[in-house]
Amino acid sequence: MTKLTCFKAYDIRGKLGESLNEDVAYRIGRAFAQQLGAKKVVVGADIRESSNALKAALTEGLTDGGANVVDIGLAGTEEVYFATPFFGACGGIEITASHNPIDYNGMKLVGRDSKPISGDSGLFDIKLLAENNDFAVVTHKGTVEYKDTKPDFSKFLLRFLNIDAMTPKRVVINPGNGTAGPLLDVLEASLKAQNVPVEFIKVHFEPDGTFPNGIPNPLLMENRSATSDAVIANNADFGIAWDGDFDRCFLFDEQGSFIEGYYIVGLLAEAFLSSNPNSKIIHDPRLTWNTIDIVQSNGGIPIQSKTGHAFIKERMRLEDAIYGGEMSAHHYFRDFYYCDSGMIPWLLTLNLLCKSNTSLSNLVSDRVNAFPASGEINLTLNNASKKLAAISEHFERDGFHIDKTDGISVDLGEWRFNLRTSNTEPLVRLNVESRNDIPLMKNMTDLLIKMIKTS
Repeated sequence: MTKLTCFKAYDIRGKLGESLNEDVAYRIGRAFAQQLGAKKVVVGADIRESSNALKAALTEGLTDGGANVVDIGLAGTEEVYFATPFFGACGGIEITASHNPIDYNGMKLVGRDSKPISGDSGLFDIKLLAENNDFAVVTHKGTVEYKDTKPDFSKFLLRFLNIDAMTPKRVVINPGNGTAGPLLDVLEASLKAQNVPVEFIKVHFEPDGTFPNGIPNPLLMENRSATSDAVIANNADFGIAWDGDFDRCFLFDEQGSFIEGYYIVGLLAEAFLSSNPNSKIIHDPRLTWNTIDIVQSNGGIPIQSKTGHAFIKERMRLEDAIYGGEMSAHHYFRDFYYCDSGMIPWLLTLNLLCKSNTSLSNLVSDRVNAFPASGEINLTLNNASKKLAAISEHFERDGFHIDKTDGISVDLGEWRFNLRTSNTEPLVRLNVESRNDIPLMKNMTDLLIKMIKTS
């Protein structure tokens, strides 16, 4: 039996030629079809140069396993989330490595109605089948049909936009040479056909699997200037940048300033609660005070979930929450099968700008000042788990309650922090926030970094 190390907690990711290749992709296809008893499976792929070959091998495995495949071509992860229930499929698979290095690829898997398939919900059963490479005999081979879902998905997305209330806006859009460009073209054409006064300024727009402008990951400081500079140069109302499979979007205000995803969660929560009072909002434990304050102030119910798309989606369904958000720029919507989308957030932001008749910086500046945050700080450690335990014991000895929903979260009154270990790397991830006190937040961040680095 061959051990497959590309299977992670939530998805499949691996270095090409080492832990992921076409043989592994074929086995995953066979295992997926057998585990789900799948009759129909949606398959899409991002722009990476390795994606089409992996998709072909995956498709061969699925069809040899008796499943009919709906191939939606070049597509973002959320297009698979849309197409799976749209076609009444038993499941869907997106070939993508999102923002990982160029020599990586992977897969994201969902079941019927785009329910996530993770380590807690069948992913490791698929892994075991693929490792054993001994599949049930199938008497018939499945078929493959090719579908362009972008027009239908574009129509679905525009339901989130209040077209009648639109005022003239200039928007910088930067897919980072990733997969979002073709869908944005369809959205742009639809907006023009309806005389919606939104002008797109395109940056790094053409899909290119060689990533000439770097891996599409707007969380990296060096990847932000292209969007920021374009906003300023074109006097745009705001800017948007996406990661490779565009299930996350990152916003820049009219001054070209990057807005931490944490504050966008609060902004969207408030928007949903204004028309859906008493609704539940899901958030992650890393940064919480701003979200909790906004949700409670607007009559909503904040609910904390462990970080990670599979956990958030599961909690969203359990609570029937209208919206969920993570500071990492994953945003989840009840009206999108409880899935995350990188398109819906900027459409909702466009609504807010037109409705409020103010700037994006004005919409978030008070919240940034009220709850200043460090942003996520990654520290490389060989003994990450031991260090986490030592930090936890330190604050427990001082009488503070330790919330262990995800890593450790400690509330010290005027400031709080969350410290987590990485699932895949020898890292700890630190987030610190305060109440209306930037110097305190910065000082406590420095103090914690010193504590973490001290052996």
